[in-house]
Amino acid sequence: MITLTLLHPIQSVPVQRWCFESASVVRIGRSNDNDVIIYSAVVSRHHVELWNHANGWEIINFGANGTYVDDRPIAQVSVADGMTIRLGNSGPKIRIRVGATLKPDTISRPPQPQYIAQEDESKEKSTAWPFGVGIIEDDEEGAQTYIDLD
Repeated sequence: MITLTLLHPIQSVPVQRWCFESASVVRIGRSNDNDVIIYSAVVSRHHVELWNHANGWEIINFGANGTYVDDRPIAQVSVADGMTIRLGNSGPKIRIRVGATLKPDTISRPPQPQYIAQEDESKEKSTAWPFGVGIIEDDEEGAQTYIDLD
């Protein structure tokens, strides 16, 4: 089993989680034909693949903006349980767990963005997003996607 967790860009808390119990390949990218779809300007349509070999999981980068482990670009590297990869130099981070089963109640969510109401001279209220905040969208099947507003 392999579990991928999308981390909040500022707080590094889980935003979304995907578990694959019997997959031999897991594809990550912006395109809808990936197993994990992440909409970000720095994520390629087919950015990275995780392959399950006899000796463990391996990450292979296909992204134009690179894939990073410990702030170093990688082409191909073995997966270590608990490692975090970053898609692109400043893109989303994904934590990888191998062989661990996570209970649904262990998934925590970052604080949801609050609308900031401001009054102008005409007493009408407007809303603004705080700098650096993203939103989470639900699709028809209940899957959630993090959208970075930066």
